[in-house]
Amino acid sequence: MNAASIATSVLSLITGIGIFLIACNMMSANLEALGSRKLKKLFSGAAKSKLVGVGIGAATTVAVQSSSATTVMVIGFVNAGIMSLAQAATVIFGANIGTTVTGQLVALGMFGSNSVSSSVIFGAFAGVGAFILAFAKKDKVQKVGGILAGFGMLFAALSLMSGAMNVFAESESMRNFLATFENPFLLVLVGIVLTALVQSSSVITSITITTVVSGLISLDQGIYITIGSNVGTCVTALIAGLTSTRNARRTALIHLIFNMTGVIVFLTAGLIMRLCGTDYGFIFGAMFPHAPQLQLAMFHTAFNLIATMIALPLTGCFVGLVTKIVPDKPERTSAPQFKYIEEHMLAAPAVAVQQIKREITDMALLAQDNFVIACNAACTLDFAEIEKFRDGEKRLNFLNAALNSFISRLLSSDLNQSDRAYLAIAIKTVTDIERVGDYAENITEYASYLRDKEISFSETARQEITEACSLVSKLFSHALDAYKSGNLDALDAAYAVENEVDELTDELAKRHVQRLQLGECSPDASVQYISLVADVERIADHYINVAKTVGAHR
Repeated sequence: MNAASIATSVLSLITGIGIFLIACNMMSANLEALGSRKLKKLFSGAAKSKLVGVGIGAATTVAVQSSSATTVMVIGFVNAGIMSLAQAATVIFGANIGTTVTGQLVALGMFGSNSVSSSVIFGAFAGVGAFILAFAKKDKVQKVGGILAGFGMLFAALSLMSGAMNVFAESESMRNFLATFENPFLLVLVGIVLTALVQSSSVITSITITTVVSGLISLDQGIYITIGSNVGTCVTALIAGLTSTRNARRTALIHLIFNMTGVIVFLTAGLIMRLCGTDYGFIFGAMFPHAPQLQLAMFHTAFNLIATMIALPLTGCFVGLVTKIVPDKPERTSAPQFKYIEEHMLAAPAVAVQQIKREITDMALLAQDNFVIACNAACTLDFAEIEKFRDGEKRLNFLNAALNSFISRLLSSDLNQSDRAYLAIAIKTVTDIERVGDYAENITEYASYLRDKEISFSETARQEITEACSLVSKLFSHALDAYKSGNLDALDAAYAVENEVDELTDELAKRHVQRLQLGECSPDASVQYISLVADVERIADHYINVAKTVGAHR
């Protein structure tokens, strides 16, 4: 084995790892975009039972080919209040089972050494997918093409990695060197470090399978490296959790504790077996003879299945433990923050879109609260809630800038047409809501002017303002219903109330002119009244704009 062949093998291995990662990301993005609606419905069933939660986690991870994406979804649903931490834990247990499917696919691709290899057959899907991507016009068809291309690239990468390992396996010195790594703890550590560096347990498991098949390492060595990869895959989530929300940190810790529980159990059992003169390699070798790729893949699946069976009854203990480690504490910063959105959700666009909708809904409620406070201040000149109003206005300004920035970045992700259309309109919706906040601020300024001048609206004017504000609040209720649920009846109701607002504000302006002519109100108060009524009418216009986005909803 000369220097040239070593260099070629190393470069082939690096190329294979790169293609494998791209293939996984490609499959994940297209599967998630294609099935985002079904995935959301699927997650809603996690509350039924622990086993259902496990099944949902496994099915979702198989669908999107990424346990990390599943974890991101789980964090999003916990933050939104849709899923409890206990329910999230069961989904994470299932996600670990689902991620073993990649190892099974790799094992499948390594059969057929005496004829046409299955990796070559499945690798041909890359070409099929590429043709679809090149000529398909429909978004769904292109997503299918992306899935097929990613699936084929997975096996093309496998061929490159397998070939590289076969070259290394021809070196007697390399085999002798690797044979010295017999300590289970050291092998587990190798699995942890390699997975943390590559940030993909699927890649390390796949490389380990090809290494075992080539004879470079023993099955038992491969098993302990695979055990370590289950812990290494938690590192990325833990790092992200350090700068994320409390629920994100707790979720990442549950993932780590779950995997550490499995590692401790299997390491202990492995040491006991060694004392009895046997090991995992002997057991799985006997169960699946003459198929080392299947032996390791089946161990990986068995590891996660058994770990889940052990952890499931301990779910409550896990939740209690992480709650003590990351306790509920008041936020140290007073700076406005998102309630439902986190940066790492950019990795799961389908979830991010849903969370944006929740954030916008919360923003609309905040703007309406400020509108009500402003109207009350104008009528009563009572500024008891002005600090609450200012905090709300500060948050509205933050959300306007932060949401538009987040949406702009999300639009560069691989989205389906429905999500892309929604996000394009969501930017305008955010602006409409922010404008409501601005008009509410105008109304508080009118109230401040009246207080400073020591004048007030007449009793009749106050009653009229209260009537108009109540009508706008009714419009808001219908508009928000239309926005949240896509309810067309609510949209029709919103249009009807908006017409009432237009008619009322026109009538109020006429009545005020008559009062002014009769000398029943002061000129200073008159200017503020006319401006206030005009702002109320503009707020109604912005609310109806929010309701009209019903056609773009998912």
